[in-house]
Amino acid sequence: MTYSPILAVATAAFEIVAAAWAFTLRPAARCGPRHARRALPPGGRTIARTTGVILLLLAGYQLTEVAICADVAAAGFLPRLAFILVTWLPALGLLLIAQIHRPASRFFYGGAAAMLVASAGMVTWAALDPSFATASVCRAVFAHYVHALPRFQIYAAYYWAGLLGMVVWSAHGLVVSDPSPRRRWLAHVHVGTLAFVLPSIALSYVVPSSRGALPSVMCHFALVLALSLTRMLWVMREEPAEASELTRSAPSARI
Repeated sequence: MTYSPILAVATAAFEIVAAAWAFTLRPAARCGPRHARRALPPGGRTIARTTGVILLLLAGYQLTEVAICADVAAAGFLPRLAFILVTWLPALGLLLIAQIHRPASRFFYGGAAAMLVASAGMVTWAALDPSFATASVCRAVFAHYVHALPRFQIYAAYYWAGLLGMVVWSAHGLVVSDPSPRRRWLAHVHVGTLAFVLPSIALSYVVPSSRGALPSVMCHFALVLALSLTRMLWVMREEPAEASELTRSAPSARI
């Protein structure tokens, strides 16, 4: 079946617009009383910026895939660029959870920092190794990739560990994080992560032809995560008064 870029382009368009909106959100302290109700609570600007970067990376993958599938034979560095973009997502997801979680956790921030260092290592590997990822074929709305095995399993272990960490950390925060606004924000991260990871895995088993396209499948389903994170920011704007006294964190627990 011929590849169609419509889904990828539409998804990228939403993610770019949502990211631009995230970067323009202002904390309540910088807004007049008239707009304070729809401004971010103190500390929300950092969360919004991390969310915006995640959305831009997701959009970047979609547009890179469109460029790959326009001419697979001439894709060159683009397949590796696609993986470079998504490599940062688990680490930034963990950082986002650490920024939301209260009380602030040095363990969470330390884990996010370690994942960011690992991400930098994986990105360097992808940039320098021509065999890291090559595009083989594009079908329907998915791109299939070929990797150098077995060493690519190291990357897979890193990536799945990051996604599992996002699920577990956000679930933990739902139980122990204080106060309730923070729990609602973490719920968006938790549900959004599960809602793109589980359907991607299920599809790879139900449709065998999609197994070689799992990174592409996951990034398409990640639209659900993008929607959930955008909804999280929308909810945050409605709660500055409730959350304003609840955003203090230890200065040493920041990245």
